[in-house]
Amino acid sequence: MGTDDLMIDTSSGALPGPAATITGDALARIAHEAGALIMPYFIQGCDVVEKKDNSPVTEADHKAEALILEQLAAIAPGLPVLAEEEVAAGRIPDLGNVYACVDPLDGTREFINQRKDFTVNIGIVADKKPVAGVIYAPARNALYVAHPEAAPWMAEMAPDADWAIPDQRKPLQTRKASEKLVAIASRSHRTAETNAFLDEHDVAEIISAGSSLKFCLVAEGKADLYPRMGRTMEWDTSAGQAIVEAAGGRVTLEDGTTPLHYQKAERDYDNPHFIVYG
Repeated sequence: MGTDDLMIDTSSGALPGPAATITGDALARIAHEAGALIMPYFIQGCDVVEKKDNSPVTEADHKAEALILEQLAAIAPGLPVLAEEEVAAGRIPDLGNVYACVDPLDGTREFINQRKDFTVNIGIVADKKPVAGVIYAPARNALYVAHPEAAPWMAEMAPDADWAIPDQRKPLQTRKASEKLVAIASRSHRTAETNAFLDEHDVAEIISAGSSLKFCLVAEGKADLYPRMGRTMEWDTSAGQAIVEAAGGRVTLEDGTTPLHYQKAERDYDNPHFIVYG
């Protein structure tokens, strides 16, 4: 049976197809290792290069991505990976129906400017839907995990600590919106369309945050809305969407009903505008 013929079923707690050997703890360990690799570059600084799309990239991006790809290949041989820097180099595998999305250093501008809102993102996509994900913010000691084997959780995990499966896990649960809505907006990529959306809704408070931590704040129940009216790629959002949806939220297009889906080769794997709801 080819991966295109798989019937996606995660009711057993396992991921489908070539991702079946990946556990939530394994995803967490890989993200933690990548975060530990990144932190010395954050502390000491590193050279920055501009890519063809005018976005910045550093040695930390490349080193972390290489580590993640090696670790994923070790625990899930045959799993295709859509990885940011590999795509930038023109290397896109045949993804099939189940694949991983990797952003080794989401929030590179935050990283370069010595701000702590950068993350390691690893998502698993099956049948065009994120079904598992991990986001690790090493400068904030914050680890977020969603996997069908268990309820979504977060834990405190320092990047310089030896890896151990966290035993102090806080469940993630989106909150019920009140009359005083709290929204999150991008610190580095705020657009006029985003401002217009916020103006049209009765938002009492706006939180600025960088990288995929915006998804995490919604999943934690610290905010109600995250509108993103700007360009993002599948590797930017798959882990965050998996975490938010596992915590009870939704990620939709601007119509508020159509789910954000994946495997968009016809768009070069970029996303349309979307809204994250708690």
